[in-house]
Amino acid sequence: MFEEKVLKCQDCGREFTFSAKDQEFFAEKGYSQPLRCKECREKRRAQKDSGFGKSFDIICAKCGKASTVPFKPKSDQVYCRECYAEMNKKA
Repeated sequence: MFEEKVLKCQDCGREFTFSAKDQEFFAEKGYSQPLRCKECREKRRAQKDSGFGKSFDIICAKCGKASTVPFKPKSDQVYCRECYAEMNKKA
């Protein structure tokens, strides 16, 4: 039997209610309990739909390794995280 729970949103810090009905639905779908309140989940979903948080496949211009970056590259001079970090360490 599910009982109402009060959870704390990891984004905004507000408390929100995780109802028994919602818990049952989440359990049926195999979802874990929510980490964010409804408003923050909707905001996050809207950001994903707008392309925010999307990653793009690249080939590193320095080492040739396949990688991803969190922005749409404007040229072929894009580096993997390791090469980028190494280059910035020297600067």
